[in-house]
Amino acid sequence: MKRSLNVFLLCLMAISSLAQSKKQKTGDPLAGIDTLLNRVLKDQQVAGFAVAVVKGDQVIYSKGFGYRDLENKKPVRPNTLFAIGSSTKSFTSALIGLQQKEGKLSFDGIATSYLPQLKFYNDNMNSQITVRDMMCHRTGLSRYDLSWFVFNTSNRDSIIQRVRYMEPTAAVREKWQYNNFMFLAQGMIVEKLTGKTWEQNIKEKFFDPLEMNRSNTDIFKFEKDSDASLPYTVNDKGAIEKIDYFNIDGMGPAGSINSSVNDMTHWLKVWINGGSYKGKEILPVSYIREAASSQMVMNGGLPEEDEDIYLSTYGFGWMISSYRGHYMVEHGGNINGFSASVSFFPTDKLGIVVLTNQNGSPVPKIVYSSIADRMLELENTDWNSRAIKAKKEAREREKATKKTAENAHVLNTKPSHPLKDYDGLFDNPAYGVINVSFKNDSLFAMMGKEKLLLRHYHYDVFSISGIDKKGKIDTAESDLRFNFISGQDGKIEGISIPLERGMKPAIFNYKPRTVELSAAELENYTGSYGEKGMAKVYLKGKVLFVSVPGQPEYETVSVGNDTFNFKNLKGFSLKFEKKEGVSKPLSVSFIQPNGTFKQVRQH
Repeated sequence: MKRSLNVFLLCLMAISSLAQSKKQKTGDPLAGIDTLLNRVLKDQQVAGFAVAVVKGDQVIYSKGFGYRDLENKKPVRPNTLFAIGSSTKSFTSALIGLQQKEGKLSFDGIATSYLPQLKFYNDNMNSQITVRDMMCHRTGLSRYDLSWFVFNTSNRDSIIQRVRYMEPTAAVREKWQYNNFMFLAQGMIVEKLTGKTWEQNIKEKFFDPLEMNRSNTDIFKFEKDSDASLPYTVNDKGAIEKIDYFNIDGMGPAGSINSSVNDMTHWLKVWINGGSYKGKEILPVSYIREAASSQMVMNGGLPEEDEDIYLSTYGFGWMISSYRGHYMVEHGGNINGFSASVSFFPTDKLGIVVLTNQNGSPVPKIVYSSIADRMLELENTDWNSRAIKAKKEAREREKATKKTAENAHVLNTKPSHPLKDYDGLFDNPAYGVINVSFKNDSLFAMMGKEKLLLRHYHYDVFSISGIDKKGKIDTAESDLRFNFISGQDGKIEGISIPLERGMKPAIFNYKPRTVELSAAELENYTGSYGEKGMAKVYLKGKVLFVSVPGQPEYETVSVGNDTFNFKNLKGFSLKFEKKEGVSKPLSVSFIQPNGTFKQVRQH
């Protein structure tokens, strides 16, 4: 009897346990998630973030945490605007998908045929690179991000022209390499085919039909919004610090959408439900299938710390992986003061969007992973603690790297030239112009809109420190250093800067500052020089030219001090000699690599 009773009790406990298990599975999978997310907010030291979850065609969770304005304690809400950065890319490629649907282009058509102003480094690239190659980052070009980020401009034609000077680091389709310029090119193709701006297309094709009424592509409209988040970062002292909004409208198609988590759930519904929103087709189901499928292998994708997280490929504006046995499609975004992640699980009809107002933050990944574990009924992993550990390890690596750099610092050296000799303009057509100036016994540089102080490091290498809008010099030195290069004549001829990891340094070639002279001032230099008037110096408009028998005429540019450089001949210049108080020169010296040749003025 006792044994029968024990068996009965065990069966009762098993039934009760089974009932509890079933109850847990059928209950709210996100019960208690707020407690975790508030802990993430504190532990990851962010001002604020918002998160929304879509299941099928229903938004089952939408909430803000922390502050959109930390100083004034204004809270984040589900409708608060954030910059979504590169999560914009899926929108841009989707516009290309619509153009293919209308028969205006083919994914496998040659990219330059749709956008003539797009030119690559060589003819082989021009004749091979397709629209598809640009959509999945397999053109052979590495990032070149400092080109658009530092040398920023709103002029898209100006930015796209830099591509022709970008040397490839791999053959076409050989290697996956992220490149924002290729998404700018896609946006410009859409502009050319439709006759409308990328911004107009995004609004007409997506924002309006998807009722994304909070979303925009304009940083100035974003700033003025009454419920916009301010951008933050963590400074060197470990404190949250507000920074400026960053306008990237020139590179808009690669990352300038601003949105809220509520609005982004509408975009996720399109991808979860085969391209439709409220019964209306937004994207063809054929495009959804292709864009969310592997187009290019990103890397090996073998399991590492987690055996059930693997695969690493790229579709069209989406990254694809296997998350603990579930097919996952995701793309993150990072821009000054903001981080984002937009993801969906096609077979599970699940979508998650996380937006935060801090750049380079691990919060989006922590949050979407924690929510996915619960929604997919997986064993919960403490992603928050993992991120804390990873941050600590990164700091240790940074200390070790800094120590190695200090060991490489050669003390007690001097620059090879007086500091004033480093003054000048330095140009790289794939990036832009660096303006180095000598003032008050110090060297400064303007690199795009960034003002820098150059401090001697060793030999002809200078470390750089940023100078803010108020003139305050950053006490922390950048890892980026300027290495000035001298030519055979001993003069400074360029700056070598390692702008991209794994690539050879970019060379910025010296170009003297030009001096504007009036036509009357230029007229004084004209005349015949040398025996029998061998050299002729003459004026065309406001440009001084020189010619010698048997050679073409040469255009010159004034660089001051009665000196003119040959415009298209490196190392060739004219130096006019004058008598004090006399406006017309007595002679001219032809300065060239094989010597200096003086010619007396004839008339």
